[in-house]
Amino acid sequence: MLLAIDVGNTNTVFAIVDGSSIVCRWRCESRSRRTAEQYQAWLSVLLAAELPDSVITAATISSVVPGTVFNLEGMCRRFLGITPLVVGSEGCKLPVAVRVDRNTHVGSDRLVNTVAANDRYGGNLIVVDFGTATTFDVVDEDGGYAGGVIAPGVELSMEALHRAAAALPAIDVARPKSVVGRNTRDCMRSGIYWGYVSMIEGICRRIEAERGMPMRRIGTGGLAALLADPASSLYEVDADLTVHGLICIHNHNKKNFHD
Repeated sequence: MLLAIDVGNTNTVFAIVDGSSIVCRWRCESRSRRTAEQYQAWLSVLLAAELPDSVITAATISSVVPGTVFNLEGMCRRFLGITPLVVGSEGCKLPVAVRVDRNTHVGSDRLVNTVAANDRYGGNLIVVDFGTATTFDVVDEDGGYAGGVIAPGVELSMEALHRAAAALPAIDVARPKSVVGRNTRDCMRSGIYWGYVSMIEGICRRIEAERGMPMRRIGTGGLAALLADPASSLYEVDADLTVHGLICIHNHNKKNFHD
């Protein structure tokens, strides 16, 4: 079985994959100081409870928190007896081209999403990922990564609004009953919710206008389903996109999985 690890700025997802099927998925807070022993202790309890007979034979890691990679690699080598494939490392090959300016670093999560989206939906796509940042990634017709847009994430914007304006309360993300709020919380919810829906629509339209063609739009990340209502420009939501991309990259690099 494959252990697919996706380290985001806020949360880390561990998925156990059998072939192309996700068997189990667990989530923990992303911490750069978590040791290999701590990862192993946490993971071993979950495996014993849910997959006691499982044998992990490979691992693929994507991380946007560089401090986590060393200890995750250590956990894989010392406790699982495998050498993980790390997206973005010299030994990891991608099945798609990356077309950005020279010496530009692209977050591994964005490359993984590109690989997954191209595999599942073909090219000519806009992938919108709702994480700590809201990212828009453009996938060329041949599946190559063509660049994108980075905006503040929904929860980050809510936190900033609450901290910067002392009179405004902390709120959750929810679709308001009407655009015009009649109390402070509903006014804030409307600004956050419809503001992000409008941002998604506007940026997607501008990307399409710049490229001179309509494009298929895929949403992923925790808040994608909430914001992909009939008024938004997200036509499809794919919650498993990043894990699927790790599976694709693992399959593409199978020749490198030798200890």
